[in-house]
Amino acid sequence: MLPTKQDFSIFKHNPRLVYLDSAATSLKPKSVIKTLCTYYEKYSANVGRGIYKLSQDATQAYEDSRSAVAEFISADPDEIVFTRNTTESLNLLAYTLGKNIKPGDTIVTSIMEHHSNFVPWQQLAKQKKAQLNIIDIDDEGRLNLSNLEKLITKKTKIVTLTYVSNVLGTINPIALIIKKIKHINPKTTIIIDAAQAVSHIPINMKKLGADFIAFSAHKMFGPTGVGILWGKKEKLISLPPYLFGGEMVEEVNIKNTTFKDSPYKFEAGTPSITEIIAFKQALSYIQKIGFENIQKHEQGLTKYAIHTLQKEFKNNIRILGTKNIKQRIGVLTFSFAHYHPHDISQILDEDHICVRSGHHCAMPLHQRLNMPASTRASFHVYNSYEDVDKLVAGLKKVEKILQ
Repeated sequence: MLPTKQDFSIFKHNPRLVYLDSAATSLKPKSVIKTLCTYYEKYSANVGRGIYKLSQDATQAYEDSRSAVAEFISADPDEIVFTRNTTESLNLLAYTLGKNIKPGDTIVTSIMEHHSNFVPWQQLAKQKKAQLNIIDIDDEGRLNLSNLEKLITKKTKIVTLTYVSNVLGTINPIALIIKKIKHINPKTTIIIDAAQAVSHIPINMKKLGADFIAFSAHKMFGPTGVGILWGKKEKLISLPPYLFGGEMVEEVNIKNTTFKDSPYKFEAGTPSITEIIAFKQALSYIQKIGFENIQKHEQGLTKYAIHTLQKEFKNNIRILGTKNIKQRIGVLTFSFAHYHPHDISQILDEDHICVRSGHHCAMPLHQRLNMPASTRASFHVYNSYEDVDKLVAGLKKVEKILQ
């Protein structure tokens, strides 16, 4: 059953709000916000350090969230590493895996990546004098896999790809791609950026075949400041720590330090305790709605939005990505006549319509599309067909003002 806007307090304080920027961050339901407050009011203590009851309660709630994340993606709790965000998770991998990259090795990514899954590997390739190979897209914004065997060779150490494009909305056939890559080079380490996928698509790490996956709580109704890195147990064991400090050590003396087992050796210092605890409520919220209902709702909204925008504005609007609704999530990125996306966004904001404008942290993709910037509307469960109608009315206002 789909939720109503009453589940989200932000609509009480902003009754005219049309929030179409869930790809940047999703709204937070009352149950998540309540849990944030409960920690500070009832058992605000550090985790993994105290033997007193408050600390034990906090530690238990913290570890319960780790178990909930593991269950959500069909993994084991000791394979779940908490970070600050997807970006940190990917940089952790670039830093630790990068120690084994040598001159002449290749790293493969795609043109549709978010900067978080492009820049770390670009910089690593430069530092190590390795080669960075880029998978291109076809005319509909899908990964072009026709020359995969040329891009991936016996020298390919890392392939890192997004599950879903934050610009095109394209759902990549990741399981199939992983199978092809492992067939070409079984030793290749495969990393998946699932930031845009996890609240729209069910993910089973026991079946997917990737070596690592990264995502963030704030894009799936959870708090900001929480990232998740999943890794195969044997892979995490083989990696060195990323940061050094409190609670990731086993023993320290003047001459040497030994470290805890994974995942704790990657979680130095005090984590985002209350945010991680509240994240469990966000996962429960998604499970209560059900992925089938989420996908059905988003596909209906996206189909209606594409049809209505094209009907109203015809050749004046260019919608990016595949027209196959089942191959995309509710991300609708477009250019509108010759109007600048920042102007579009500002005029829409006058009517309380929130969209994203710019390059969406995907400049290489925009360069590939020969576009300096674009406008993005992204839907989630709290959006309605009325929201789409308000977007269309807002774009008519843009046209009237800027024409």
